[in-house]
Amino acid sequence: MKIHQDKLRIINYHDQYKEDLKRLTLEWLEKGFLVEPEDWKFIDNPTHYVLNDGGFIFLAQYGNEIVGTVSLIKIDNQNYELAKLAVAENYQGLKFGKQLVQLAIDKCKGLAAKKVILYSARKLEAAYNLYEGFGFVEVQQNKLKYIEADIMMELDLTKY
Repeated sequence: MKIHQDKLRIINYHDQYKEDLKRLTLEWLEKGFLVEPEDWKFIDNPTHYVLNDGGFIFLAQYGNEIVGTVSLIKIDNQNYELAKLAVAENYQGLKFGKQLVQLAIDKCKGLAAKKVILYSARKLEAAYNLYEGFGFVEVQQNKLKYIEADIMMELDLTKY
């Protein structure tokens, strides 16, 4: 498949894309993870779980197809959690995930946020390398938000 980068658009989530968001989220979770209660809160009602509390959900649209997503969950006025990064399997390796993460970081900087955190698993090697490439570093955390997560990473935006 020949990909034309100019056909990729990043758009804001609206409820009309709820099934696309669910598909993308479940596609990667079901490949080796337990779909946790915290995940279902997001999947069942992304507007309530993310948007109503001041967060953001972005979608990567290629042509007419939604092929990727990333969310920013607001922790407080200075901190956000980067969550639910997913790219459809047929579109992986094309730097769409990188573009989504960059957009999320830029959004946080535009909001004068100080820190972006994320929870992940070491077995997601490509994701780990992507986050590290943006300057995220592992931080010690006694209790992680997700059962399947084994690391927490943060990006200090005051140094970015």
